[in-house]
Amino acid sequence: MSINKFRSLLYGTAKILGDVNAIKKGKVGKRVERRIAGKLSGRLLGKLFK
Repeated sequence: MSINKFRSLLYGTAKILGDVNAIKKGKVGKRVERRIAGKLSGRLLGKLFK
């Protein structure tokens, strides 16, 4: 297993654990909003520095 695959696995696991934690705390809406905002800002920065 390469480092990149292992890193992707860790990030994927962290994302799932964050979702589970948000469900337990009842803050799913806030989690969804922040994930969408993060994706949009990442795409914009990617286009800016391309």
